[in-house]
Formats: sequence, C-alpha cells, structure tokens
Amino acid sequence: MIQEKCDFDIDHLSIYELTLSEINGTIMALGPFSQSSGRLLPSSGSSAVVLKQKDEDLMTALDILCLNQCQNIYDENSPEFHNIRIKVEEEFYRGGKVKWWNFYFCDKDKEKPFVKRDKYENVKKMIRNQLRDSKNICALLTLFHHPGCGGTTLAKNLMWDLRKEFRCAVLKDNTLPKMEVAIQVRRLMKLESETPSPVLLLVDDSKETENPHDFVNCIHRAALEDSLHINVDEGPNCKVIILNCVRSHSPKEQYRKLKTAQCQYLEASLTPEEQKEFKKKLNELKETHEKPENFYSFMFLKSNFDEVYIKDLARNTLENFDFSSKKAKLFAFLALLNNHVAESEISLSLCEDFLGLNMIQRQEDSVLDKMNPYSNFLIIDTVEQLGGYKGIRILHKAIAPACLEELEKRYNLKVSDITMELLHCDLFFRVGVVKSRFMPPIKQMLIERQCRKVKSSQVKSTLLSNKEGDEREPFSPLVDKIHNQQGRQTVQEIFVKASSRFVTSSSIPQALARYLYIKDRDFPEALKWAEKAKNIKENPYTYDTIGQIHKSKLKSNIDREKQETSHNPEDLNTNIKIADNAIAAFKRAQELANTVDELEKEAAVDDELDDYPRNSYNVYGYVGMLEIIFLVFEILSRLPFFEESNPMKKRYLQSFLKETISITSMYEEGNEINNRYVEIIKEYEHFLLGLKTEAKETFEILDSYFMYIKPNNSEFDSKNRWTVCELFKKYVTLFCTSPEEMKKERQYNPNLNLKIYIEEQRLFLEKNQADTFTGILQHLDKPAEEIERITECYAFLQQQQQFINKKQKTKETVNYILSNIVLYLLKPNSKHVKSHSDLSALLLTTLQDVGLHYPFPDPYYLALLLFWPPGENTDIGAYVRAIRNSSHKRLTSLFRNRSTVAHLYLGKAMGLKRLVSKPQLDENFKKMRRDTLAQLWRNGDIFKDIAIINRLHRVSGTVEQGEVFANYGTIKIPVRPALIAGIRSGYSTEKVSFYLGFAINGPLAYDIQYEN
Repeated sequence: MIQEKCDFDIDHLSIYELTLSEINGTIMALGPFSQSSGRLLPSSGSSAVVLKQKDEDLMTALDILCLNQCQNIYDENSPEFHNIRIKVEEEFYRGGKVKWWNFYFCDKDKEKPFVKRDKYENVKKMIRNQLRDSKNICALLTLFHHPGCGGTTLAKNLMWDLRKEFRCAVLKDNTLPKMEVAIQVRRLMKLESETPSPVLLLVDDSKETENPHDFVNCIHRAALEDSLHINVDEGPNCKVIILNCVRSHSPKEQYRKLKTAQCQYLEASLTPEEQKEFKKKLNELKETHEKPENFYSFMFLKSNFDEVYIKDLARNTLENFDFSSKKAKLFAFLALLNNHVAESEISLSLCEDFLGLNMIQRQEDSVLDKMNPYSNFLIIDTVEQLGGYKGIRILHKAIAPACLEELEKRYNLKVSDITMELLHCDLFFRVGVVKSRFMPPIKQMLIERQCRKVKSSQVKSTLLSNKEGDEREPFSPLVDKIHNQQGRQTVQEIFVKASSRFVTSSSIPQALARYLYIKDRDFPEALKWAEKAKNIKENPYTYDTIGQIHKSKLKSNIDREKQETSHNPEDLNTNIKIADNAIAAFKRAQELANTVDELEKEAAVDDELDDYPRNSYNVYGYVGMLEIIFLVFEILSRLPFFEESNPMKKRYLQSFLKETISITSMYEEGNEINNRYVEIIKEYEHFLLGLKTEAKETFEILDSYFMYIKPNNSEFDSKNRWTVCELFKKYVTLFCTSPEEMKKERQYNPNLNLKIYIEEQRLFLEKNQADTFTGILQHLDKPAEEIERITECYAFLQQQQQFINKKQKTKETVNYILSNIVLYLLKPNSKHVKSHSDLSALLLTTLQDVGLHYPFPDPYYLALLLFWPPGENTDIGAYVRAIRNSSHKRLTSLFRNRSTVAHLYLGKAMGLKRLVSKPQLDENFKKMRRDTLAQLWRNGDIFKDIAIINRLHRVSGTVEQGEVFANYGTIKIPVRPALIAGIRSGYSTEKVSFYLGFAINGPLAYDIQYEN
C-alpha cells in the first residue's frame, strides 16, 4: 500500500517481519538518542530492541555494550559533562583501562578521533570474514599482544565501531564456569527477538587461552540446547565470535606458529604513520588538558615504547627513595608484583591498612596523596572479580621493571630484599576476601615459568626439548634473577619463608625441590622438599618431581662413573635402588593422572605448580618410566661382562634381559669385583628381568595414546612423542637382532633354520613397530612398500601356524587382517592383498574364538570396518557394545578428558573400497598449511568442503534422549558424536544425518545435521 503512494522503489528501505519488541526498539532508535530512555541492542533486519534491566541482571558475567551506550546520562552542555570528559580522558591517557566513554567522546568530536593501531583494520576484516564465511556457530579469533601495547584497547575500539553489526559484550570474570558464560551468551543472542543476532565477545587474557576450545564447545552446546542449530545456508545471524586477547612476550612468534586466518598480533612498536597520529593526539590533548606530558602511559606509547624515556622518569621519581618508609615499601611491592604478574594490584583497603590510614582519612585520593611522589606512577582501577573492589597498580607494565632497575642501581635494593620484606608482612597474609585475590600473584611470581625459544641445533641434543624447540624456562624470571645475583642461599630462604605463608600449597616446596636439583644438584635436600610437597598434596606433579630428582641423580652418577677408570660394584647397587625409586614415583604419578577426579582437579588448581598447563600430565609418568629403564640398560651395558662394544657380550645382555640365559650360566667366577657385580644382579634379578617387558608394554600404551587420541597441540605431547621415538630407536638397537646376525645364526644351526626364520620375521615386525595393532594403523601415511613387506610377514606366520599360545594366534591374525586393509588403501593391486570376503571369513572365525569379552578392542574394530551395513552380518550392534566395553577397560585412562580420533571413514563404495583413510582425505588439501588443516579437523569445518562431501557417505540416523543412532532399516546402531556440542539435549526423537568415522572406542558421528 505504501509502495503505491511512492514514485520510487522502497524495497531497499523496508524492514520486514519484526516483532513488537523490535518495532518498539527501532522507533526509539530512529529518534534522537538523547530522548531514548532504554539501552538498545541491534537486532535482525537493521532493527533494534530494548535491553531491559531485568535481562541485564541475568547476564552478570557480561559487560554489554549497547547501541546508545553513554547516551542520555548527562546533560552534555553542562559543566558536569565537561568535567567528566576531562577526568575520564586523563585517567585513560595516564594508564587506566579504556572505557566506552573514551570512544564516545572521540565520536562526539569527529576532528579528534581515537588513535587506532595499524592492526585495527586487519582485525576488523578478520571478524567480518568470520561472520560472513565461517560455517560454525562459534568462531574463535585470537589477538596476541605485548603487555601494555594497546591490545585490549584495540579490541574494545573494534567492538565500539561494530556495535551496530553485533551484540557486543566483554567477559568480566574469566574464572566463571564456561558453561555458565555460554548460557548467558546464548541469552544475549536471542534477547527480545525471534531471529538470533550475532554476538561479539571479548575474552581478555583468560588463563584458558592456550586451550580455549572448551569454551567454544560450551557455546555450541548452549546454542544447540536452545534449538539454535545452524545449517550452512542459514546465514551469519546465529554466530558467536570470540575475540580472545592474549598477552604474550613474543606475540609475533605465537602468531607465526599458528598463522591462520583466525589470529593476528600486535607489538610494542609503532609504524611511522602511528607515530604521526600519536603526535597529533598530544597536540589535541594540550588544548583541553593541563600538562598532558604527565600522561606517562600515553607518552611512552608516543615515544615508540622508548625505554630511555621510562628510565629517565624512574630516575627522577625515585629521588630520595627511603625503603624504611611505608609508602616506599608499598611502592616497591607494587613494582615487584606488576613486573612479574600482568595486571596485578593491591586492594585499596589493604593499602589503607598498610599505610595506617584511619576511617576518617579513607578516601580514594588519600592513598595517592599519601604515596607522593610515587603516586604519579600509580592508578586506581575497579576489579570485577570477587564481587568487585578497587585496587592500586602501576600505570604501565614498562614502568615497573625500570623502577626496580633504578632501585637496585642507585640504592642497592635488590628484588630479593623486596620479596623477603613482602613475605614478612603479616598484614598481607591475614584471612580475608582481598587477601585471596592478593596472595595468588605473590605465589605466581615465584613459580610461574615462561616459554622460551631453543635453537634447532639444541633440540636434537636433549630430550628436554620438543620438535618445535619451544619449552619452558626452568624457573620463574624472579627466581632466575635472584639466583644470578645472590645464589642458592637467598633463593632457598625466600622459598622457605613462602612455604610458611602458603602452608596448604604444594607448589612452593615443589618449586624449591626443582630449584635444588636443577641448579645446585643437591639431591638429598631436593628430595626432602619434594616429599614435603607430596605430603601436602599427592598429585601427578608432586610425584613426578620426586621421579625427576631420582632421574637427575641417576644421570649424574652415570656421568661421574664414565670419567672414572676403576669399577665399583657398589655404584651399581646404589644406581639400581635409585632407578627402582624413580620408576615407583613415575608409576604413582601416572596412576594419579589416570584416576584423579576432574572435580578435584578443578578445586585444587591453585595448588598445582604452573610447570604444566592444567590437565596436561597425560602420559608424562609413562615417559619417565621409559627414560629410567633405558638408563638402567645403559648402566648394565657398561658392566665388564655386558660391554656393548663387544658383540658377544652385547648378545649376553640381550639374552639376559629376554630371560633366555641366566646370569650364572653366562658368567663363571672370576675376580672379586665381577663376583660382586653378579651378586648385586642376582639380588635385583626380579626387577631387572621385568624391565624389557615393562618397556615393551609402555611403548604399546604410548603408541595407543598418540594414535587414538585427538591431538591437542600441546608442547608436552610433542616433546613426549619425540622422546618416545628416540627411546624406541634404542630399544631396536638393543633387542632387535640385525638380519646379518640372524643369517649367521641360521648357518650355524641348520636344524633350527625354520624356527630362526620365524623369529626373524617377528623381530622385523617389532623393529618396524608393526607387531601391534596401533603400529600397523600408523602405516596409513607411510610408503606402501613397508606395509606390503609387513603383510607378507604376517601371511608367512599365518601359514606356519606356530604360535606360543592362543593369545599370540589371535593377536597375529587380527594384525594380519588390519595389514591387508591398510595395504589395500595404499596399494589396492598388490598381490598380497586378500579379498574382502576372505578377510571377513578369517575375522568371523577369530570373533567366534574370542567372543564378545576379549580384553582388547582390536577384533571388534575390524568387525566395524568389514561388517558395517549394508551387509549380511546383523550383529554389528553387539560389536559396537563390545568395542566400547573393551576400550573402556583397556584404554580408559588414556581417554580421560580427551576425545578419540577416527583414522578410517565410511565412503560411498562397497567392500574394502568404501573405507577411506584420513591421509587420503588430507590429500585434497596438499597446499594448505598443516596447522590450518588441523584446525579444520578440530572444529569440524573440514566436512563442509566439497572434496570431503564427494568422498564420504552421509548416514541417516536419529537422536533419541541425547543418544545418536545410525539407522539401517530395522537395525539401529549406537554411535557417539565426535563433538559433544553437536547434539541437542532433551528427550525428543529427531532425525539427523552425519558422516561416520571409526575410532578405537567405537563409531563416531561427524558433522551432525538435523533434518528440521
């Protein structure tokens, strides 16, 4: 009707299908904001809705940015408004946290815009690209930045400018449960609108930034529980984009390490253009502020982060510094804390108590007045945690180290003196809410270690480094500095005093133990403090430290003995005892890592040492056990009758450890020293003879871990994998006889020719890590020639039927079937490949032998591959239950809090042709960076690619009461969602479709799509 009255097309000016709330909000937004009485949020179709106070009160975790933020609060022509503007700008440019008001004031005066860093447009483009292109409900973007270079300010500036396109919010408290925050984000997305709106969420310096994908999954889950499942064609409305700001000492390196379209970096360095903008801003500030040159944070940025500028300020401000005065002590404490812990502060009330201000004197400015002349370097912030309170900190991160340097240089006041004075101050350790906020930074500066880069040439020379050469410093920067300046005694005194302050924390004595064995090699004293830590709290980390002390002691003994010309049998006695204790400690650490309850972990996180990210211990105990075992092997190989350099004596050692020859049968009584060696070996024979088996079983466990578990890109996983590979090479050298030696043995023993040849085949399989189910799966991305030779080996062993027992027969038969499948995928025309029907028949016979309660999941995994519908076998549901049960019993400790990964997927063909391996799918992305491809697999975006869609078969199924099933006629097969966030909760039955992957604990459903 309106179109008929107009003589032009009004379609592009029209908004359709608005709710009453959206109509109301849009009308309010069309009028002058100064007349609007409500806070407005953007909504669908360029409309707006009112954010009601009752709704905002339900989203306590979020600081919500509105369309009309800062509007209609003051009379903008009044002196009060002018004074507020002056105060807010002064506070920010001095070093306070940026407020929405800062952007509002700049918007009011278009000729004086807010200074934008050069990466502003890059990050804005990154956000808009994700909104437009990402097919996920939630996208995670990361901005790495130097502390104090404007990273958070840039992020908030972007939110201000994008507030018409997104519903924007800042996460106020990083300590809140992720699911609770996700539910509030979902509420914000749907508020007052039938059509959800995109949300831009800023997460600033969360402790979970190294592994934030749990938060992403929670948002997925929260959205799906509210029936917000988004299909590819539904557009960008239902998206949450998390802008994750991460403080880093090396932002560029972290960016390069990831280098995906989802990250950017910002450094403490200005471009020439940025320097011009800051110079221009200074001239603008001179027009409205007195002495803007005293806005030290701004001036530091304007100087292009010039350290000389900061050092001059520190020298002038700290003139006549008297550490005996309370104000000087408090300033030194703040400098120490702010230098080592970003954004740390001391509560205003605690500062008032320390300075002795009575209730009448207590006003915000009174503390700063009392702190003169140091108050020029201080600012009062509002802290959101613990219900909110005011805290005092130093203006800028760069000021703190400059002040500490000046205090040491001019007054010989070392950081150790300040630390000890802080620890001796009873006031700071009294029970109270603010104390609980103040104490963690004190502990953090003593124990938190930083990452460092290791040269590639050093990486291969040490098992302490992973393949990327990225590892942690041994100690916190504070402990390192004190050690370099004053040595052990001062460091130990500080830790001892800290231990008396943090009596329930195991991390302080644990850190001291690490210091003593690494820096001073005082193993007895280190062990005493490690035991104290363990007695406070038994966890994987405290036991691991005990194991590491024993390991270091063992290595130290070996190095010393190598330099000695004479042999002392008592050294062997001592070393075996140390090794036994070390293995016991690592074993206990691993047991605790396998069984510790997640709730207990969350509750006790403050007591854990920050040597490892939370929940990262994983398989460290297994690796420690292996390292000790091979140190024992090295010790034995240096004994006179086991010398590795002598081929015959090396065979003696090999035979002894394999339990084929006893120590008495290979050694005749000789000199007194050798007799004593034999006595010691007999004494510990049970321990020594169990080492080879323990090593082999541990290698198999670790192979399963690295093969079956979804990688988390942890530096610890990379480091452990590299360590295990190096140790396996040693295993092969020691236990896997070379083909030349086997050939000689066949010539000497012609009657044993067949038996020796069979043994040779098994040694070949072991050497190539093909004697296990996991090892064969690893050949999916290796040359076809290797698996062809392996399959040939297994075919020969099947033909001979010479098995030690039924267990070996089942294992080798199962491995033979899998080797055929892998060989088919790599070289389908190989003459060694058996047909699908032959393999199925062989597997069926094996399954009849083992039943449905076999302790290993391997035969049931093959059943899924060969018998998956459509087919004649209707027992597939029984095999799914069997694989779940056996993998739970066998591998549950490895799966704890980690997801499994599929290496084979269901394709569109039949027979063996329908199996598609992950390496085959990866072939479609050869030109893509590996880390980018890994990210696609992690978030499931890989299944949106046309190459994957064309290759894999989409299975029809249902979700019933939160459980997923694949449906084939009347057959209903339980499967697990690969991403738990991929399904809605509830009790209704809904039709879905998905891609199917085969994991060691059962079938997995990928890219679950709901029909409705």
